[in-house]
Amino acid sequence: MSIIKLPVLREPVIDVKKEPNKAFPTPGMVVLAGAGPGDPGLLTIAAGKALEIADVVVYDSLVSHEILDLLADDCEKILAGKRGGRPSACQNDITATLIKLAKAGRRVVRLKGGDPFMFGRGGEEAQKLAEAGIPFRIIPGLTSGIAGPAYAGIPVTHRKINANIAFITGHEAMPDDLLNNQEIDHSKTRLDWDAMAKAFPVLVLYMTMKNLTPVVNRFLAAGRSAKTPIAFIRWATTPRQQTMISTLGQAVADVEKYGLTSPTIVVIGEVVNLRDVLAWFPDETLGSQSEIKHGLAYKSVPGYATG
Repeated sequence: MSIIKLPVLREPVIDVKKEPNKAFPTPGMVVLAGAGPGDPGLLTIAAGKALEIADVVVYDSLVSHEILDLLADDCEKILAGKRGGRPSACQNDITATLIKLAKAGRRVVRLKGGDPFMFGRGGEEAQKLAEAGIPFRIIPGLTSGIAGPAYAGIPVTHRKINANIAFITGHEAMPDDLLNNQEIDHSKTRLDWDAMAKAFPVLVLYMTMKNLTPVVNRFLAAGRSAKTPIAFIRWATTPRQQTMISTLGQAVADVEKYGLTSPTIVVIGEVVNLRDVLAWFPDETLGSQSEIKHGLAYKSVPGYATG
């Protein structure tokens, strides 16, 4: 059998076979690294090593304080966070900063909450670095869409519930000037909400809180039951973690009642009910025990608190 050898479209940054123990970033290189969901214990070994030798870290607003506290005192820290609907750094400016720092010979880590390629614009930034001839490396991170629910006692897959899952952003792409100055037109979307509602028993949503009402309405209009369980996990995996359990029909009212805001991961589907027996992390459960059927199960968790 003959083997077809594909052309190399771009030379690799490093030859890992020849340099398996080389530390990154090297001077003039950018490492796009995932910081994970917030708990420093969930930071990958590769990301930890990159942060140890970086002389400048360009981080986003979802990187936890616990992670930033690990950086050396002499490491320059540059906030380049993007928060939908709020004044924030322009994406072009962020990329230009990375290129400028690399060309100055700095050891650069671009640190992103979760995974850089999971709704994190990591692909866009890597493209720009490649176009500018800047060497880079990707260090994946544990995405909050899996880790957050796990810390809330919610497995995103279960053999008796779902054989597939959808990871969705509730905040679709639009120009930076619109993000900072205009309201989102919820009538325009590239997503087939009707198909997703019918095809996926479990849905995990990122960056949804600002657009929660239209998102919920779309799922209800597509036929999902108003009684469908829904979980909101804020500041997942950190000591500040808050979890709220509701239903699709009551979700918007409950979020408003308890003032739940970003950053929050949302899980829709019957896997949410597994929190009854799988809650293990001492988070703050929002809502009174009379309103949350899971309340008594959580009282056995050390540090459990209800609001």
